[in-house]
Amino acid sequence: MSTTTQPAKPGFLQRIDRERLTLAIAAPLLAIVIAALLCSVLLIVAGYDPFQAFNIMGKFAVASDGQVAILNKATTYYLAGVAVAFGFRMNLFNIGADGQYQLAALFAAYIGGQLNLPSFIEIPLLLIVAMLVGGAWAGVAGVLKVTRGVNEVISTIMLNAITTAIIGMLLVPGIFVPSTGGGTSNTVQTKLMSTSSNFFTITTQGGSLYGFIIVAVLVGVLFQLVLTRTRFGFDLRATGRSESAAAASGVNVKRMVLTSMCVSGALAGLIGMPDLLTNSHYFGQNFQSGIGFTGISIALLGRNSPLGIGFAALLWAFLDATAPNLSVLNFPPEIISVMQGVIVICVVVAYELVRRFGLKRQQQRVGAQLAAAAASVKKEVAA
Repeated sequence: MSTTTQPAKPGFLQRIDRERLTLAIAAPLLAIVIAALLCSVLLIVAGYDPFQAFNIMGKFAVASDGQVAILNKATTYYLAGVAVAFGFRMNLFNIGADGQYQLAALFAAYIGGQLNLPSFIEIPLLLIVAMLVGGAWAGVAGVLKVTRGVNEVISTIMLNAITTAIIGMLLVPGIFVPSTGGGTSNTVQTKLMSTSSNFFTITTQGGSLYGFIIVAVLVGVLFQLVLTRTRFGFDLRATGRSESAAAASGVNVKRMVLTSMCVSGALAGLIGMPDLLTNSHYFGQNFQSGIGFTGISIALLGRNSPLGIGFAALLWAFLDATAPNLSVLNFPPEIISVMQGVIVICVVVAYELVRRFGLKRQQQRVGAQLAAAAASVKKEVAA
C-alpha cells in the first residue's frame, strides 16, 4: 500500500519576506537615529546638553500624565494623517485638510449650541455634520479637477484661504455668535454646546484620556478594510498608480477622483472633533489650527498605511507633548520643530535608499537564479 505525502504548507512566519520586512523597519529607524544625531549636534553648537534634553523627553514619555497627553494628541494627529493619506493613495494631494476641519468644526459647534438632544443622538449627528461639511468643501476641489482640470494642490490651498474668510464672515455677533458674545471669555466664539454633546473620557492615573481614541482606531480599521477588501479600494489604488490603465479596465476615473476627494474631506472633518467635543465645546478665534498640515507630515512618515500612520502620530505627539518640558529648563522650543522637520526629510531619504538597496538585492537574486538555470541547462546539454 503506497502513501503519498502532501507538501507541508508554509507557516505564517515562512510566508513573510523577512528581508523586505527588515528593510521596511530599517527606514524609519534610520531616519529617527539620523534626526537625533543632527539635533544633538545643533544642541551642542547652541551650548546645550543633548543627553539632558533626551532624558527629559524620555522621563515625560514614561510618566502616566505624559502618556495620556501623548495619546490625546496622537488621536487628533492620527485622524489628520488618515484624511491626507486617503487622498495620497489616490495620488491626490489634499492640502486643504486644515480648512476643511476648521469649517466643519465651526458648523458642528454652531449646531451643537442650538440643540439639546440625548447624547446618543446628538453626538453622532454632530459627527455626521462635520463629515458632510468637510466632504462638501473638499468636493469643490474635486469638481474643479474633473471638470476644469484644476490641480488639487492649487485649489485646496486657495480653499484654505477662502475658509479663513468664510469663518471671519460667519463668526460675528448675530450670525454664528450670540449677540452677547457667547461663551465665557472675551473672545468671539459660538454659543457653548449643550452637555449632551460632551464625548466621554476614560479616567486614568495620568488624567482624562479621550474616548475619541476609539473612533480613531475604528477609522483606521475601516480605512484598511476599504483599501484591501473592497472593489472601491482596488479601483482607488489602481487609479492612483495609473489613471490610463484604470480607465482601460473600466474604472470611471473622474468619479473616483471626485469620490476620493469627498471621502478625504469627510475624514478631515473629524480632525477638530476630539477637542471640540471633549475640551472647548465651542468654536472661537483660538480654536486649534494647523493640524491639517501636520497630517501631511504624518501621512508621509507613515507611508500612507493605517499602522504606519499610527506610529507616526505617536512620534509626532511625543515630540509636541515634550516641548513644554524642555522650555521650562530653558531649552529652545524650536529644537522640536527642527527635529520634526529633520525626521520628515530623513524618512524620505531613508526610504529612497532602502528602496534602491532592495531593488539592487532583487536584481542580484534574479541574476543568481538565471545563472543557476543557465548552468543547469549547460550541464544537461553536456550530458
